[in-house]
Amino acid sequence: MLRRLYDWCIDVAGKPHAAWILGAVSFAESSFFPVPPDVMLIPMSLARPDKAWYYAALCTLTSVAGGLLGYLIGAALYDSLGHWLIQLYGYGDKVEAFREAYAHYGTWIILLKGVTPIPYKIVTITSGFAGYDIYLFVLLSIVARGLRFFLEAFLLNRYGARARAIIEERLGLWATLAAVALVGGFVAVVYVF
Repeated sequence: MLRRLYDWCIDVAGKPHAAWILGAVSFAESSFFPVPPDVMLIPMSLARPDKAWYYAALCTLTSVAGGLLGYLIGAALYDSLGHWLIQLYGYGDKVEAFREAYAHYGTWIILLKGVTPIPYKIVTITSGFAGYDIYLFVLLSIVARGLRFFLEAFLLNRYGARARAIIEERLGLWATLAAVALVGGFVAVVYVF
């Protein structure tokens, strides 16, 4: 199954609609969807290293746009949809502490959590709920998400052919490490932060 998913992502990278799918996943991940865009960004950039920068820019812009939806959910719909989403990710009992932390460390929270495997939707929804300055939120989101996706693009563009050979040789190992990082992000949200 893993090999089929990887092969599908590699195959889709050459199709005209690939960027649309990547953009949709990136947008959704920043507000409600649990799967990060890296799941598509990495194989697509490996298949087309010449387009890695384009894919990173697309992920950055759509992630920030999705972050605005998450911000809106936190600001206007927190009592219904926002609270449910935060509860779904196991963060419900810590939102008030997170909101207070925003008063002192909002900039650092957005910057640091925007580049980690911690689900970004937690940051976007809580930013809206906490009433964090929306213009600063957008600016910091562009910096954090851009740093994450452009770093990946740099590495994939520079080492694409070698990286692809290494990943394809040990696909199970790399998928396991990615899954551990994703689960680790959720665990960190629930137990650490």
